[in-house]
Order: sequence, then C-alpha cells, then structure tokens
Amino acid sequence: MSNTTITDGGWGTQLQQRGLELGTHPDVWNLTNRGKVLDVAKCYVNAGSQIILTNTFGASRFVLAKHNLADKVNEINQTGVEISKEAAGDKVKVFASMGPSGLMIMMGQVTEQELFDGFQEQAKALAAGGADAIVVETMSDATEAAIAVRAAKTTGLPVVGCVVFDSGKDKDRTMMGQTPEQAVEQLTAAGADVIGSNCGQGIDGFIPICKRMRAVTDLPLWMKGNAGLPNFVDGKTVYTQTPEQFAEKAIELTTIGANYIGGCCGTSPEFIMAIAKKLQSK
Repeated sequence: MSNTTITDGGWGTQLQQRGLELGTHPDVWNLTNRGKVLDVAKCYVNAGSQIILTNTFGASRFVLAKHNLADKVNEINQTGVEISKEAAGDKVKVFASMGPSGLMIMMGQVTEQELFDGFQEQAKALAAGGADAIVVETMSDATEAAIAVRAAKTTGLPVVGCVVFDSGKDKDRTMMGQTPEQAVEQLTAAGADVIGSNCGQGIDGFIPICKRMRAVTDLPLWMKGNAGLPNFVDGKTVYTQTPEQFAEKAIELTTIGANYIGGCCGTSPEFIMAIAKKLQSK
C-alpha cells in the first residue's frame, strides 16, 4: 500500500461549520477569515492527509467576476496557497485547486481561448504562491478540463485533471456525455500527470469508474468520492455514510488502481482519519 497517497476531504462544508454563510464566496475568506481557512487545512494535516488542497476552487476570473472580485485573482489565489502551506509545514504537500468556470463553450458563453487565458492567469497566481502541484477538479466537461490542464501545465508544475461522472443511466458519463475512457484520452493529450474523478456521486460509484480508467491508462489515478448520496432534511443536505463505511470503499479503490485517495462533498477530517487507520492496518 506504500504507493497510496492520502489527500484531503471536503472544504465547503468545513467552512460552513465555521460560519461561512450561503451566498458568500468561500475563496474570499482567504482575505477576510484567514484563521478559519487555516484551521480547515490544519485539521486535514492532523487527520493524516499527505496532500491538502487550497481554498481556491472558485478563484478564476470567471467565478470571481460574479462576485465583483475579478481584480482579486492574484491576491486570493496566492493567499490561498500560503494558508495551506502554513498548515502543511514541511510534512505535507500542497496541491492548488482550480474548479470550473461555470460557463459553457457549446452555448457560446465563453471561447476556448478565453478559458485558457483565464485558467492560465489563475494557475500562474497559484504557482507564485508556492503550490507543489495544481489540481483541476469537479469539471463536468472533459474539454474544459483539458483546457484548464493545458493552461496549468504552462507553470511547469505537475497537474492533476479530474472530471465529474454523474450523468447517464449508470452515472458513468460527464454532463456533456463523455465516458471515463474519453476523459482519460482528452486529459492525457492535454498533458495531465495524474488523472481522476471527484464529486458527482457516492464513493461506491467510483469503483467501476476507477476500473475503467485503470484499464486504459498507466498514469496515476486520483479518486475523491462523496460520502454516499445526500438526503435533504429540514432544508439541509445530510450525508449518512459513516467514515468507516467510506474508508472501506477507499481501500477497495486502492486495490483496483487508485493511487491518490480522499473525499469530496460530505467528507470531513474524520473520514481521512478512518482511511489512514485502515491503510496502516493493511
């Protein structure tokens, strides 16, 4: 199991637990609530994460523009990396998060060149902050993911490319209809060093996706599933899967070819602790 690296869990819910209100852009907290963002990062380091991400998921100019913050791209991204680096010390790596633009190429909302330029701007800021690598994640279109990977690769840093499979009868396609095999092909062509999937469904659904990706690539695989399927209780999203149940599936993923294991929505430091414990007992 020595080739398994433990990443972190969800960030959004952790920030909400620390007072982030709905409608507030989480990444702004890098500037306004640094201590609380640092606390999330530290909790994952203490739980056993060997890689932690950054609070920069929505810090491209595309997303920040919706909050009238497009002029803060450099500041928010660099500060986000600095916060995670402070928590990481010299024991843990910091992989900087880049999420989707929220715009659709096929609808004519944005051009491929505009996407490339915007993602490159964000990637440069993350590299300037001192990130060890960049993670392009939660992409519902493998084409957009590939553009973001190409943009991130211009920094010279290693790049992870991840897409979301949450569509189709078997939940094995992206929102744009791409299969795991097609996503691997596009991300590999874009130069991704690590390929994978995150979000979109519970960790159980990641097992067939991981198998299919492993069948068509020798690149390292990155898998971050959700804590089962959410239920809506009193207007709130509640995940019922326990850390132990999640960890069982995470270990199963490592046996079929996943190299990087962590969690997405609904997961917390307790989930990372459970994975670390199970790995140690292997």
